[in-house]
Amino acid sequence: MAARRDLGPDFEDAVVESFLDKMGQEIDRRVDERLAKAAPQAPARQSTTADGQRLALAIVSLSLGTLATLVLVLTGNRMSYVIPVWICIIIVNVLFNNNRGKG
Repeated sequence: MAARRDLGPDFEDAVVESFLDKMGQEIDRRVDERLAKAAPQAPARQSTTADGQRLALAIVSLSLGTLATLVLVLTGNRMSYVIPVWICIIIVNVLFNNNRGKG
């Protein structure tokens, strides 16, 4: 305001424009700082989700495989299915873990 009074009405537009330019630069700097702080957090969430999915698949696979093995062994029927069941479980886990980084 003091500069406006000292320079007079002829320079009023220049003073206002200079002030707005400085304010815009300050706002841009603050936004850039906030974006820089927020950016590193995004990949951490994605890897946590993938890790959680891998863990869940492993737990479910082992549980179902063990249950299927127990049922097949205890009933005495179709014991020849035990090995194919485990092979299928291994294939599913390998395919999931190989494709988790794609897409």
